[in-house]
Amino acid sequence: MMNIHDIAKLSGYSAATVSRVINCRKYVSDNAKLAVQKVIKEYDYVPNDVARDLSKGKTHNIGVVMPHTKHPYYTGIINGIMDAAFPAGYRIVLLPSMYNADVEMNYLNRLRRKAYDAIIFTSHGISLEDLVNYQTYGSIVCCHDPGNYKISAAYTERIDSYLAAFKWAKEQNVHDVSILLSRDFTLSATSQLTRKAFSDVFGHAPSNDLLRTGIVTYEDGYASARSLHENNQTPDMIFSNGDDIAAGARQFYLDNNLPVPMLIGQENQLSGQLLNLPTIDHNFHEIGRLAFELAISDETKQVSVESKFILRNQKDCSDS
Repeated sequence: MMNIHDIAKLSGYSAATVSRVINCRKYVSDNAKLAVQKVIKEYDYVPNDVARDLSKGKTHNIGVVMPHTKHPYYTGIINGIMDAAFPAGYRIVLLPSMYNADVEMNYLNRLRRKAYDAIIFTSHGISLEDLVNYQTYGSIVCCHDPGNYKISAAYTERIDSYLAAFKWAKEQNVHDVSILLSRDFTLSATSQLTRKAFSDVFGHAPSNDLLRTGIVTYEDGYASARSLHENNQTPDMIFSNGDDIAAGARQFYLDNNLPVPMLIGQENQLSGQLLNLPTIDHNFHEIGRLAFELAISDETKQVSVESKFILRNQKDCSDS
């Protein structure tokens, strides 16, 4: 592949002069500019942007690791990152992982090889210890509370909003609550907080019979309601991990002329607004913006945003 040294030999001018011509710098004679441009045109030379960026110590690429995009958690964070990155002149590279630790380690090694200036982990299957160890190669930001680990993080404070939601449920004389989660308690800090809030309010752990995991879409919500019905389980309430998911569960009951349990959604989605569902807004767009700002900064710090339980009137939630 041709480089500026080849152009210098062919044009008869120095590599420094060639570089000035390519980058439209001053202090280049007309004769030199014409000679260099003639070689560039003849050999169809295109500058290597990657090499140029590396010479400057920056790629202006930020990698964003995400297991999938099916849940509004990820799309909300991505939208926040994109809205902050574009005016700052950065490119965002989406890195799918499906929680595969080997895949995520490969992304970390690409950070080590300077493919990205930083990586934001919206979630991860790899250990926090590994993330901390790789910070020497570039900025790494996670989107959950890292506890005592010294790593940059932007995350939402969830526990108070979960407590508020379950306290309201208890005030409605709810006893049997079906909880729909993306991941099991053993795998997800968010799921653990949900269980803790439920236990603190109701005085006992959630029922395993009423628990459903792997729930991320409207279709999953519909299927979870069908599963509950087929197992003769009739919860007073369904606490879902998304308004679209709650809407899916609701639709199963309506399609089968069954009473609709009380519903609580999350993420303040349009479906929840139209159905007047109580919901929890975790402000993921703001989390994405903050994660990007941390990624391009030279600081290692942790910032959090409060979530909010939004109570709406459910009187029309079971209408067809």
